[in-house]
Amino acid sequence: MAESEKVDHYEVLQVSPRADHETIQRVFRHLAKRFHPDNTESGDPERFKVVMEAFRVLSQPKLRAKYDTGYEQVREARWRIFDQETSANDVAADRRVRVGALSLLYSARRNDPDRPGIGVVELERLLGCPEEHMKFHLWYLRENGWILRTESGTFAITATGVDRVLDLGGPAKNGVPLLEAGGHSRNGAHRNGSG
Repeated sequence: MAESEKVDHYEVLQVSPRADHETIQRVFRHLAKRFHPDNTESGDPERFKVVMEAFRVLSQPKLRAKYDTGYEQVREARWRIFDQETSANDVAADRRVRVGALSLLYSARRNDPDRPGIGVVELERLLGCPEEHMKFHLWYLRENGWILRTESGTFAITATGVDRVLDLGGPAKNGVPLLEAGGHSRNGAHRNGSG
């Protein structure tokens, strides 16, 4: 990816990759006003430049399409937690899938509270988990009250699920692996998505 494509423009504008043009414009106007160098209270020339570049790319359909192509590849690589060669019965892999699903759903709700859901096919793709295994994990997360099915048929994290993600140390950050080796958090608690 080119240097400008390494920046997560969606994160800069604090919008979902699914955001429509009107949403991007509305958020841009708010951020541009906030960070404009002439704003004596919150002006930030460097942040303003980053916001301007993000808007330039995401507001032009051709540039956004080009950016989205590379963005999807980076996003998939960042969220992939295991491959098809991993044993389907591996308990550690099961824990990673559950933690990964909760982290993805946390991020989805955080980025777009009005449309917080992710479809099962998208979860399967992002986590590299086959459908028959994902059904089990979604059942488990639902039974614990950490996720729910939305009216549109997607899955979304609940308030209890958000608390669970925070108990596990929070969701993945840019440049930080989704999971730690061995499935343990820094404080020694088991990161298994179970109670």
